[in-house]
Amino acid sequence: MAHNHAHGHHCECSQETKTDDLAVLYNLYSRIDLQNLECLNESIENSGKSVFRPWDERLDSDRFVQSDADEELLFNIPFTGNVKLKGLIIIGGDEGTHPSVVRLYKNRPHMTFDEAASPADQELNLVEDFNGTTEYATKIVKFSSVYHLTLHFPKNHGADTTKILFIGLKGDWSEGHRHGVTLCTYEATPSMADHKDKIIETTNMDV
Repeated sequence: MAHNHAHGHHCECSQETKTDDLAVLYNLYSRIDLQNLECLNESIENSGKSVFRPWDERLDSDRFVQSDADEELLFNIPFTGNVKLKGLIIIGGDEGTHPSVVRLYKNRPHMTFDEAASPADQELNLVEDFNGTTEYATKIVKFSSVYHLTLHFPKNHGADTTKILFIGLKGDWSEGHRHGVTLCTYEATPSMADHKDKIIETTNMDV
């Protein structure tokens, strides 16, 4: 199979090649700590987690998140390591429910709507995309060491509520040591006094 080295940042390649490439590139969903992901103003609890899924499931219209009180949605997305975020794809609903803007914040865990009034690290205007054909590039230098990403969708294309079916994240993942150190410290200290005999026995065995 011939490799086309020029291709990658251009979009004039065939749909088949592009789709194959995107399936590989848009795999950061597997690096999200889904258990701790938060979606604020979702109408159905935990529905926000369902929009982060494999590329080949992007058009599954049964899984989506819809905003509740107004058109705003905010995702707090923790990763299981450090991410260099390179791009994103947003598939939204029709009839004006598709978000029209996304604001990105780096490493600001548990952000609220009030805090999202502060300047974003990057803001993107979104076109209505129902198939995942529009790719948005991030400022890679700015998003090169991300352990937590916040996506704030302040408005949509005219509807009362916002609907998102799929959020694809493209980038590189590396193991982060940020949380590991803390966990090791906690695990090593709590019960030393209670188990002195066991610790001594274990140490002797190890030696």
